[in-house]
Amino acid sequence: MRTKSKPEPGEMRERAVRLLARREHSRAELLRKLEQAGFLREEIAPLLDEFEEKNWLSDRRFAESWVADHRARAGSVKLAYDLRQRGVSDAVIEAVLNGNRDSELERAREVWRKKFGIPAIDASEQARQIRFLQSRGFSGEIIRQTLSGMSDP
Repeated sequence: MRTKSKPEPGEMRERAVRLLARREHSRAELLRKLEQAGFLREEIAPLLDEFEEKNWLSDRRFAESWVADHRARAGSVKLAYDLRQRGVSDAVIEAVLNGNRDSELERAREVWRKKFGIPAIDASEQARQIRFLQSRGFSGEIIRQTLSGMSDP
C-alpha cells in the first residue's frame, strides 16, 4: 500500500499550468484544486498572484467563458449564482452579465420553445412552465414577457 507523500513545490506550478491549459478557472477554483492536491494555501497564493500578473489566470476571462458556454440554457440569475459559487466577485459578474442582458428574452423564448413549444392550456401547466423557466435562472419579468409573447399569434 502506497501512502501519499507531500507534493513538491515544482509540481504545484506544473499542475496549475495543466489545469489552466484544459480550460479557464477562477482563482478560487484553482486554489481549491491545488489545496485538494495537498499543496499549502500559503504556497499557492504567490503562484496564483504570479499567474494573474502574467494574465494566465483571470476571473473576468473565466466568467466570460462560463457565460458563453452556459447562456444558451440559463438566465442571468442562474449564471450569476454559478459564478459566485466559483468565487468570482460581484463586480466581475455584473460587468460580464451586463453585456448579455439584451439577448436574455430571446434566450428564454428559445429555452421555452425547446421544452414546451405550445402555450399553456390551463393554470397548472402555466405554473409548470413558470417553474421550469425559474429553475433555469430567468427573472420574473423575463418569464412574464416570454409566456405572454408565446400566446400571441
